Amino acid sequence: MSTEIQQLIHEQVTSHPVVLYMKGDPKFPQCGFSANAVRILNTLGVKELFTVDVLQDTELRQGIKEYANWPTIPQLYIKGEFIGGSDIMTEMHQSGELAQLLGN
Repeated sequence: MSTEIQQLIHEQVTSHPVVLYMKGDPKFPQCGFSANAVRILNTLGVKELFTVDVLQDTELRQGIKEYANWPTIPQLYIKGEFIGGSDIMTEMHQSGELAQLLGN
């Protein structure tokens, strides 16, 4: 992964409270997992959601996988910390843990 991409990702995840790397955008997710992630965050009332469409940049798409050492998209970050993908978000939402992390 290039240093530039690594710096960009680091800036994105640390300068926004909630960041979702996804396929598509919140209005038009391009996969079911990204749609699920957006649905969960909407259900929890997240207002300050910063999203990145990884389909727009192949270097960023690969870079985020390496940055988190996580092979799949979507990826959720809260306050600079990697949380996980759609399955982990679903489990954390069902247990109430995700709402706690978001301060709800």
